[in-house]
Amino acid sequence: MKALAILVRAVSGLNRLVGEIVSWLALGIVVVCFTVVVQRYVFHFSIIWMQDLYIWLNGAMFTAVAGFALLRNNHVRVDIFYRPGSVRHKAIADLVGVLVFMLPTMLVIAFYAWPFVTRSWRLTEPSANVGGMPGLFILKSFILVFVGLVALQGLAWVARSILVLRDQEALLPEHLRYEPVGD
Repeated sequence: MKALAILVRAVSGLNRLVGEIVSWLALGIVVVCFTVVVQRYVFHFSIIWMQDLYIWLNGAMFTAVAGFALLRNNHVRVDIFYRPGSVRHKAIADLVGVLVFMLPTMLVIAFYAWPFVTRSWRLTEPSANVGGMPGLFILKSFILVFVGLVALQGLAWVARSILVLRDQEALLPEHLRYEPVGD
């Protein structure tokens, strides 16, 4: 059981670290987007690679922080059944949800993304826009980063659910435990 607690802590720590670092891209997105708008509407010109840049930063940020959002319970859930449930009910719902829905979905995404990403790397694919940024293959790789981080956090949820169902949730730090009913 201690190994499961270590897994939950390690994966959650990884997603927290990635999320807190990558979320700073939001500032870059705002700065670049503002610059593009000023160029276009004040100075009447546009730099194509800058337009690519804020779109690419947006894509990289949102795919990389998906595991962090999952860790923080910021994903959509049908709370009408989940929220009022006991801790055991939540653990069972998470266990079934991850094993039946999340992990198979991540496998399907990885299966279809792999050839798409490897082809892009093989071609060192640039932007489709003339004058756009090179390195689209790096951005496409974030699809696999998304799959990896979300699947890892899903496995951490499975481990946490098992700990709860075995009455071992106390092995986890407070911030990784289920919230009590009513909070």
